[in-house]
Order: sequence, then C-alpha cells, then structure tokens
Amino acid sequence: MQFLYLICHDDAFTPPLTLEPDVVAWVEELKKRGKRVSGDRLRPADEAKTLRVRDGRMALADGPAAQTKNKVAGYELVDCADMAEAVALAATHPMALLGTIEVRQIWNI
Repeated sequence: MQFLYLICHDDAFTPPLTLEPDVVAWVEELKKRGKRVSGDRLRPADEAKTLRVRDGRMALADGPAAQTKNKVAGYELVDCADMAEAVALAATHPMALLGTIEVRQIWNI
C-alpha cells in the first residue's frame, strides 16, 4: 500500500543546520529498504495558486487552498504494509521532531 506524508510546519519554523543532512540520510535509508517511492520539498505556500471551476468559469486565488497555521512544506510517498507501519516510519522522519506529518493512505482506484 502507498501512503502520502504531508510534512508541515508553522510560520515560526526555522530549520536547524542539521535538518537537511538528517533528511537526506532518512531518504537514503528508505531507498535502501525499498520503502520510498518519491518525495521532495515544496516551494513556500505564499507562492501557491488555488483554483476552482464553477459553472464553466475558473476562479484563481493566490495562496494555499487551506488557511491554517501549518504549511505543507514537502511530501513523501512511501510503500508500507499497512497504516501502522506507515505511522511508525513517519515517526522516524526528522520533521516529526520539528513539525507535523499527516499520514494518508493512497486510494488506489
């Protein structure tokens, strides 16, 4: 099963100097174990565009769709046996200590 990690932090977040090497090490470990499908950082939320189409007309707005105190900063797509394994693996991500990680199962249709 595939799971998506939405890696988030609040506006006050300042990454420590060790974060990038720690995340790179985490990614390399998951690659070795055959658990990582893909992932990356995202550009800042204030650079996002949100659109919707209603009655054939597109409405476009600046910024993220959800206005929350947490911003999605990156994502990881992992392959795990079940939600319990996905949660346990997310708990080892360096950002679990600094921000939040939402774990969502991919709905394969």
